[in-house]
Amino acid sequence: MTADNSSWTFTTIPALCALAAQTYGDDVAIEDTGLTITFVELDALRRRVAKAFMARGIEKGDRVMIWGPNSWKWFAAALGLVSAGGVLIPCSTRFQGGEVGELVSRSGTTMMLSTGEFLGKYYPDLLRPETRKELRDLVVFDGAREGETPWDDFLAGGDAISDAQLDARTATVGPDDLCDMLFTSGTTGYPKGVMYGHRQCLRVLDAWATRVGIRRGDRVLVIPPFFHAFGYRSGAIVSLMRGAVLLPHLTYDPDEILHRVERDRVSVIPGPPAIFHGMLQHPELKKFDTSSLRLGITGGAVVPSTLIRRMRSDLGFAGVVNGYGLTECGGYGAMCQSDDPDEVIANTCGKPLPDTEMRIVDEDGRALPDGEAGEVVIRGYLTMRGYFNDPEATARTIDKDGWLHTGDIGYFDPDGNLRIEDRIKDMYISGGFNCYPAEIERLLSAHPAVGQIAVIGVPDERLGEVGKAFVVLRPGTSASEAELTGWARANIANYKVPRSIEFREALPTSPQGKVVKDQLRKEAGAGA
Repeated sequence: MTADNSSWTFTTIPALCALAAQTYGDDVAIEDTGLTITFVELDALRRRVAKAFMARGIEKGDRVMIWGPNSWKWFAAALGLVSAGGVLIPCSTRFQGGEVGELVSRSGTTMMLSTGEFLGKYYPDLLRPETRKELRDLVVFDGAREGETPWDDFLAGGDAISDAQLDARTATVGPDDLCDMLFTSGTTGYPKGVMYGHRQCLRVLDAWATRVGIRRGDRVLVIPPFFHAFGYRSGAIVSLMRGAVLLPHLTYDPDEILHRVERDRVSVIPGPPAIFHGMLQHPELKKFDTSSLRLGITGGAVVPSTLIRRMRSDLGFAGVVNGYGLTECGGYGAMCQSDDPDEVIANTCGKPLPDTEMRIVDEDGRALPDGEAGEVVIRGYLTMRGYFNDPEATARTIDKDGWLHTGDIGYFDPDGNLRIEDRIKDMYISGGFNCYPAEIERLLSAHPAVGQIAVIGVPDERLGEVGKAFVVLRPGTSASEAELTGWARANIANYKVPRSIEFREALPTSPQGKVVKDQLRKEAGAGA
């Protein structure tokens, strides 16, 4: 089926919701845990949630955090929030209380919507007392306790707001207003809010969805978390835009995913290579009916050509695409097409999205010819509005001519496809999650036995890369690898926890006193 939206003019997310309801009507928009929501019903729910936010005192520009796993409530809350003029702050379910508190403070969040019980933890209990004080309101999706607002009560409160009041508020939300801030740490070790507007978000999503080929009626299993651009934008909003069925998924488990593919007749799966590696490694893969699979969308890590071929031959994907992007560009940049040869999809990121300028430059900012490696810089409508409350970091990232410096090393091949070779920054990607060594080093340095630490990314067959830490203990202290790893798991998100720790008497340093990570990488490679 066609998308039926070729004549749409993208302005704001609430306008998109209304257009989707008019166009797709009673088609199914979401299927989640036995609940079916049509596009008309989703738009009505979005309006009710927006009224609820207004009733709780949310004004245009207020920041509101959503902290929970993928669900229809998460998506409905996000749509309602931006319809009321609020700015969405997604928060990782892997974060511990201290990390959430830092995000609340740095974003200026005044209200939070949280999951209740998830993976054996009651999430509001993880919040520190000082974080609770910063929040004037805490809504819990399921199983709220005393002092917290249950989701149903939150919704009911919006019934006091009239349609006219809501329409008047939504009319103030313009295409250039902020819709969300996804936080990224970069090399500073501190999270920075990437400010993104309504129109640029929808425009880049439309271009991306056209490139990869999302269709009306597709059934999209969204495994990447909604707090990540891959899940929220490339999964949830794109499904809304294209008239596809959104199938939120809670946790990554290959067996469960294969059962869902068979049971729910999944046609599209976006996600990092680790998702597809896991499915292919399932010992009983051949017992599952995966004939419904049509399109696999991956990126965010090295994609070997053997994986592309096996996704087609063993999982049955007719099309597989790979791409490149960064949070500062909404999560986008370049993308392959599903009919590109396997070697192109595996070894390149495809071509830049339409109306996007992309260059390769040397250290002095001079453009380099095709085939010569340098830093990838991007300019166009998709680049961020800047980092929230951080003009200095913004100026370091976006130069005076509007070029956003990615910190990635790449080049264009003779066919115009982007090839990424290395990163200027130390960031590595583990299972699709960006890992920033400076942040991990800062967090692990809080352990009383850690005197000096350096973290690098090392290759991993399943996750692409994982962290390896080199630790110099403080004099008079002792700690084992198991002790430090256990402490890390209790205090930081698990994807940030180094998978191995090597104790050293000293770390290699330059004459300026900086740790020479290139030497550590060489030693780690030789050891492997």
